[in-house]
Amino acid sequence: MRDRQGNRPLYVISIAADLAGVHPQTLRIYEEKGLLSPQRRNRIRLYADRDIERVRLIRHMTQELGVNLAGVKLLLEVYEQREEGHSGTTSWSITRRTVRVRRSDEGREGKGGRQR
Repeated sequence: MRDRQGNRPLYVISIAADLAGVHPQTLRIYEEKGLLSPQRRNRIRLYADRDIERVRLIRHMTQELGVNLAGVKLLLEVYEQREEGHSGTTSWSITRRTVRVRRSDEGREGKGGRQR
């Protein structure tokens, strides 16, 4: 049975890099910068499908949207906090095609301002 979340580590670094369309050193750099955390077995990095999608998202944000790696890290941290339910009423949507912020209080600036 396939892991629904894509969290099962299946790929060594060379295969993961090929699937994501990057050089293996890029994956090492992303890990060093805290953007990626592959699982390890006996010092061998193992990447899951979810990791591959994350690399594609990082590449999209850097190449298509012009966001630097520090900005990508910040956006991913905020997105993950939101996913865990630690954020207020701000809804984040990060996809391969768009980075969007939507506030539930948009259009209500005149009625008490933004809520946090």
